[in-house]
Amino acid sequence: MTRTPQIGLLPDGRRLHLQDGPIDLIVEARGSERDLRKAYEAAARRFTGLLDELCSELPMLRQAADPRRNLLQGGVARRMHDAVAPYAADCFITPMAAVAGAVAEEILGAMLEEAQLTRAYVNNGGDIALHLAEGEHFVVGLAERPDASGLMRTMIIDAGDPSRGVATSGRHGRSFSLGVADAVTVLARTASQADAAATIIANTVDLPGHAAIIRCPANDLQPDSDLGARLVTHSVGELSAGEIEDALESGAACARKLLAAGLIDGAALRLQGEMVIVGTKAMEMPGLRAQLRKRPIESAMHA
Repeated sequence: MTRTPQIGLLPDGRRLHLQDGPIDLIVEARGSERDLRKAYEAAARRFTGLLDELCSELPMLRQAADPRRNLLQGGVARRMHDAVAPYAADCFITPMAAVAGAVAEEILGAMLEEAQLTRAYVNNGGDIALHLAEGEHFVVGLAERPDASGLMRTMIIDAGDPSRGVATSGRHGRSFSLGVADAVTVLARTASQADAAATIIANTVDLPGHAAIIRCPANDLQPDSDLGARLVTHSVGELSAGEIEDALESGAACARKLLAAGLIDGAALRLQGEMVIVGTKAMEMPGLRAQLRKRPIESAMHA
């Protein structure tokens, strides 16, 4: 029997909240009153039962992705696999690395099938699927780390930009990381692609063997982790400026390869107060943020 998720408008009357188990979405759209009603009804319909659909294939979703074939059946599950497949030949990665972005895409797609919208986003814990009609934009807030308050920079995605997905990964997020990045935010054509790439890049922001980095088996922290006994980062001590630079450069080298391969549109990598930008448009410095006061920041990034 399919469970009934929690569905309702937030107090501002503009945003829809959808929650079922670990899936927690914030949805906002712009359009006519009729189209907004149709879009939110479509989002609620598609969301109902989605978690059960994923759980029915969970054992396979937690296995290493096969880069040559996709045996998953559900639409969201297949999208998850397709997003991680480009990396599966070179490293261990499961479709779960793209689950948040793929779910956001699915809900946005259901809305757009039913309604004419000028702008819409589905934010799944910081992994965001976007729709932007001509002349629209979306402002992303980049925090120094996902679990801290305050914004370092902002970035504007315009309708003419190719990016329609934003995702953040790192050791402070909801999932485990093999690297030491506080956060890696990625722009890509889709949210599932951004989600997978953020995981890959964050894993490469690393200093293997460093004494200040404490690692432990993933299944010690979460018995059913898809990472099994692989060592994940538990804590990171203070690093020198040179060590921070080396770790960020390792991640930036990975990001540049993904950019050249067309898998991402850009990335912002953060570690202990330092940031490296790869391929993204210029970001606003804090002193210039006053210029954006008429452009509200829709989402501070979370992993």
